[in-house]
Amino acid sequence: MWNETGGTVSIVDRTVGRQTGVWQESPLVAAAALLEHHQATANAAFRLGERPFLELVNVRGDTRDAAFIRAVEQVIGCRPPEKANTSARGNGYDMLWLGPDEWLARSAAAHDATRSAPLQTKLGAAFAGVFASAVDVGSGYTVLEISGTRTRDVLARGCPLDLHPRLFGEGQCAQSHYFKASMTLLPTGADSFDIVVRRSFADYFVRIMLDAAEPLMS
Repeated sequence: MWNETGGTVSIVDRTVGRQTGVWQESPLVAAAALLEHHQATANAAFRLGERPFLELVNVRGDTRDAAFIRAVEQVIGCRPPEKANTSARGNGYDMLWLGPDEWLARSAAAHDATRSAPLQTKLGAAFAGVFASAVDVGSGYTVLEISGTRTRDVLARGCPLDLHPRLFGEGQCAQSHYFKASMTLLPTGADSFDIVVRRSFADYFVRIMLDAAEPLMS
């Protein structure tokens, strides 16, 4: 039987990104050695990695307002999903339903400031005169990606959701928790997921997930 305390691991500090003269540091710098070891030894059963520095913007608005819908479609390339716990994909972005008037807009890749304005800036400009808001929350979260034939089993060890593929698959999303860490979970394939987790929980999240996965990877 495994437990949350586990054993000791090597810890190294590492800055993993730089953009427009400002250093960006992943919340997983303290777990860098642990992640590198996992990725070097991972097999088809389970693999965990980070998608650092994606743009994450909390969007609030009213889908009954045609101006709000037009503004979102203009920037994101899709309508904000109105059905609970679903997601929609646009042109380089996706939107995750968080509530009747709330979504998380996410970029597919880290923002390149030399090519375009930040997502929050673009949405803010499109929302001019519209009763809506766009708040950049990217610095408070990171995105993890997990995949493999035992991925749903690893998730089930600490997540109360029913993760059966017939009930929870691509096009859906859900807010839940993994052990003591809150998360937003997004299926990206039959055996793959993206996980949006708070920065303050990211290090704990990675360590507890790798601990939970270890007996399932052999």
